[in-house]
Amino acid sequence: MKIPALKSAAAITLLIASAAAAAGTAEAKYVNTDKMTDVPRHYKDLEAMEYLFTEHLKQLSEQLPAGQVLKVEFLDIDLAGDVFPRMPVRDIRVTKGQADWPRIDLRYSIEQDGKLIRSGEAKLSDPNYQQGINRYQQELYGYEKQMLDTWFRKELLPAKR
Repeated sequence: MKIPALKSAAAITLLIASAAAAAGTAEAKYVNTDKMTDVPRHYKDLEAMEYLFTEHLKQLSEQLPAGQVLKVEFLDIDLAGDVFPRMPVRDIRVTKGQADWPRIDLRYSIEQDGKLIRSGEAKLSDPNYQQGINRYQQELYGYEKQMLDTWFRKELLPAKR
């Protein structure tokens, strides 16, 4: 009786693995974070931001065709809101929806089987970041994730509009 359940589990695992193999991948690099406009100043917070942005790009890249690799270099980041430094605890970020909107400058390329198929630079910003629906509103860096989603959808997936 356990064999059918085992076969089902194996089939599900194989299906998940094949779906992941059929998707694109992503890599991210953060250029001179010490010179960026507004990133976390505590090392652990900066490391967490880089991890979250990289993981988000990896999720987005799953929409790319199999074998494609999205490479993104973050050149400048200005996170939504303003920071109120507090020592020794972490800084507090407050968003007011005024002149504190998120901004990201990046360079990107997409490679297929090691060959460059597309590249460019983008300056992302969203002055209306607190208006409309944001599926990441309750997440850390939700405004920036939404902005990356919009860029990815409009610039890198033109056939899916």
